[in-house]
Amino acid sequence: MTEPRNAERPEGGPEQLEPLPTDWTRCLAVAAHPDDLEYGAAAAVAGWTGRGAEVSYLLATRGEAGIDGLPPAECAPLREREQRESAAVVGVASVEFLDHQDGVITYGTGLRRDIAAAIRRHRPELVLTLNHRDTWGGTYWNTPDHRAVGRATLDAVADAGNRWIFPELIEEQGLEPWNGVRWVAVAASPHPTHAVDVSAGLDLGVRSLLCHRTYIEALTDKEPEEYCREFLTWATGMAADRFGGRPAVAFELFPHQ
Repeated sequence: MTEPRNAERPEGGPEQLEPLPTDWTRCLAVAAHPDDLEYGAAAAVAGWTGRGAEVSYLLATRGEAGIDGLPPAECAPLREREQRESAAVVGVASVEFLDHQDGVITYGTGLRRDIAAAIRRHRPELVLTLNHRDTWGGTYWNTPDHRAVGRATLDAVADAGNRWIFPELIEEQGLEPWNGVRWVAVAASPHPTHAVDVSAGLDLGVRSLLCHRTYIEALTDKEPEEYCREFLTWATGMAADRFGGRPAVAFELFPHQ
């Protein structure tokens, strides 16, 4: 990994992460499933909305294939409700669903068009998405949905600014190009460059993840609140050694302009 600009490395210590830029007012967070953003990123979102920034969520699916034993027709509305409650905890009022099929999202022009349309509607300066790489830190294979949505989001940022790509967005929906995205921040990347101090937002992050109670109860035998706090304490502690010892959410930051 290229050492972050202006980073300081303590003698014999790990490369330090830079603070994520804060000179922006609108963010669009794009993920594949309900709960994806709550496994860390929502704690950062809580801090952003707390300082007055506007954050909107865009989910490619309703997570209908996420709970074994619960048929998709029953699972989808339940997980949508939990996602809206979860977003509200961290100050997010706008939650949209694209209705791609959970588990079999396909990277392609259709997905890029849908995300580009959302970028043009919301006109963010920061776009947030999740790990688009093949693995989680070279250990666990990433899912096709995460890879497809993450990569499509990175590409859709450029698509959103080009009037000759998806011209139907102008003709049919009146969505003019938006070239105002300045950064794409990728959460849970195995190659982080920046971080956000979540000392103040960690409790809200735990509450936000806890809203996905039905999913969590199907995922683990642990008591849900214990599971949420334990996971997020571990996850935000992972970046602490590289961010002044503070609990943090790490991001790989891609400048767009």
